[in-house]
Amino acid sequence: MTEQRSLPVPDGLEGERLDAALSRLFGFSRTRAAELIGAGEVLVDGKEAAKSDRVHAGAWLDVTMPAPVTTPMPVAEPVPGMTVVYEDDDIVVVNKPIGVAAHPTVGWTGPTVIGGLLGAGHTIATSGAAERQGIVHRLDANTTGAMVVAKSEHAYSHLKRAFKERTVDKRYNALVQGHPDPFRGTVDAPIDRHPSGDGRWAVVAGGKPSVTHYDTIEAFRAASLLDVKLETGRTHQIRVHMSALRHPCVGDLLYGADPTLAARLGVTRQWLHAVSLGFEHPATGEWMSFTTDYPEDLQKALDLVRAES
Repeated sequence: MTEQRSLPVPDGLEGERLDAALSRLFGFSRTRAAELIGAGEVLVDGKEAAKSDRVHAGAWLDVTMPAPVTTPMPVAEPVPGMTVVYEDDDIVVVNKPIGVAAHPTVGWTGPTVIGGLLGAGHTIATSGAAERQGIVHRLDANTTGAMVVAKSEHAYSHLKRAFKERTVDKRYNALVQGHPDPFRGTVDAPIDRHPSGDGRWAVVAGGKPSVTHYDTIEAFRAASLLDVKLETGRTHQIRVHMSALRHPCVGDLLYGADPTLAARLGVTRQWLHAVSLGFEHPATGEWMSFTTDYPEDLQKALDLVRAES
């Protein structure tokens, strides 16, 4: 059931874009705000407006609010291709395959790490929101590799703190277009939602601090294989930072990758793999590190680009 809301634009939002103003007023994303505006569900002084229009204090907003969205719950079913790298009473480390989200989200109907673990008979910590219990960090659905899930409540608290305090060693390998200059460097650039409101993220002034360290493992004619260490963990961080350097991940069409190169190498998603994950064990204090091999699609593309060089 929809709800009609009418209110004046507060003084503090004078000059803001309409989509940004709606996001701040009602607490939903700018993407959702843009969708409502595009659907004609937002009137400014009785007239339809564009998402980029600037609002003025005192202007009257009439908004048809969407019905509350219920976050789906995990479905316990085994996930083909998801393997357990390590497990004990406190943690389980998996090698996440392509096309698997960390946990259920609105709009995602595919498999999840949580659902896969539950479906295979693993126990998961009950801490956290119901749809993402045990989840202490995430990988994009189409980013593969090492991911740890908490099984005990103590492990959940310990690992959440470790990720927040940046004491976890997260390393990725990325095949990017061209040759970054310098071959080794650090990208320190804030990230927030893309101003277009289309679901992408971008380097944006005033965004959340984001730091990515990279080092070239091997340079080819058309691309470079990088070792990437994350100091922070923002959504799409590596993909955004590499795109900002004008060296997007091969196959990452969302962030400007060359579709011709992707097709030639048979890559249908970003060439990005969480190759290793290191952290202090939540119960023993012992430093543990886990590595994962490239999946078949990434290995095949790497072999092809190497053969072309």
